[in-house]
Amino acid sequence: MNSWALQDAKAKFSAVVERAQSEGPQLVTRHGEDTVVVVAAEQFHRLTRRHGQDLIHFFHDSPLSDLDPEWLRRKDDAGRELTL
Repeated sequence: MNSWALQDAKAKFSAVVERAQSEGPQLVTRHGEDTVVVVAAEQFHRLTRRHGQDLIHFFHDSPLSDLDPEWLRRKDDAGRELTL
């Protein structure tokens, strides 16, 4: 991964974008610290797209979805007494 100081990345932004598209992610640093990474839009979309289904649909489609949820409820008893 190529690394660019922020000042250089600002001055040569077109080159940073071109390299992100042709060579892969471009790291931008500020005061020697990693700050941001410039990536091609296609790679960004591939990395951020949702995989699978959301949690609600996962539970709804589960083979356990028809079970009575009563067993999930807390017991009403207060537990045991403690002497301190």
